[in-house]
Amino acid sequence: MRSIFVIVLALISSLCYGQQYSQAWYDIDYAGDDKVYHKMDIYLPSGQQPIYPPVVLLYGSAWLGNDLKGRNLETLGAALLDAGFAVVAPNHRSSRDSIFPAQIHDIKAVVRFIRSHADEYQLDTSFVGVAGSSSGGHLAALTGTSRLVKQYTVGSVSADLEGRVGSDTTFSSSVDAIVDWFGPTDFLVMDSCGSRLVHDAPTSPESRLIGGAIQQNRDKVALANPITYVDANDTSFLILHGTEDPLVPPCQSEMLHEALIEVGGSSELVLIPGGRHGRGVFEEQYFERMANFFQSVYQAVLDKGDESK
Repeated sequence: MRSIFVIVLALISSLCYGQQYSQAWYDIDYAGDDKVYHKMDIYLPSGQQPIYPPVVLLYGSAWLGNDLKGRNLETLGAALLDAGFAVVAPNHRSSRDSIFPAQIHDIKAVVRFIRSHADEYQLDTSFVGVAGSSSGGHLAALTGTSRLVKQYTVGSVSADLEGRVGSDTTFSSSVDAIVDWFGPTDFLVMDSCGSRLVHDAPTSPESRLIGGAIQQNRDKVALANPITYVDANDTSFLILHGTEDPLVPPCQSEMLHEALIEVGGSSELVLIPGGRHGRGVFEEQYFERMANFFQSVYQAVLDKGDESK
């Protein structure tokens, strides 16, 4: 039955781009603390299905925004709705609210929440995807590579990658597929890779995220690096990056892709000639590639489930 549903998803995705959602819930408090940075929206695609596979959609803000959950709804979100996916659009704490790892704690709390409340919001959480752009791409990638990691130590610094945000801590925060749109990975080499923004500066977005100048806090930077946690058990990745990105150089995505492949992981890297930080990258053909990727992984999850019966 589920395999038939995926065929329906594929047919939906071939319809006109930019369809409207059929139902939405706004300002859901996923942490139970009534903070704006812990609110999220859920959108269901047009159609008559009883349940929909969710994709958590993370905005880019250089980790400086805590209330931008609707930012990518008309671009990435519309493409996902067209493809038959439910879109989960959360806020998260900014670096002004709290330094890392607060941000990844919030995203994992979102995943746990939608698993706990799947029936209420018509979600099929046998599959959970995550997509994000820029700093949202970083958090998406980190969600994927650290999905089985709770505590981790680099040098003299330790970090809890799971957190205890919200009341759904008995549910899993593991996810099945990641689409990383030009997200940073190894902050320490961004300047040497050709960025026009000085990331080594103590006031850079990356320095603000970890609470100090990145070159003077290398262990903390390593804990925020998705590559640190790469292993053969990581989820499937699709990574898209413009070759002329002036803010997050494409070496960041190349390094993540190479690390995933080296350990036997599943990763596809799409380098977009002339693409910049969104412009030339946020194009319909690449939105379609994202949708097809998520559909492929979702189908594989369903097939695996059918085989186990």
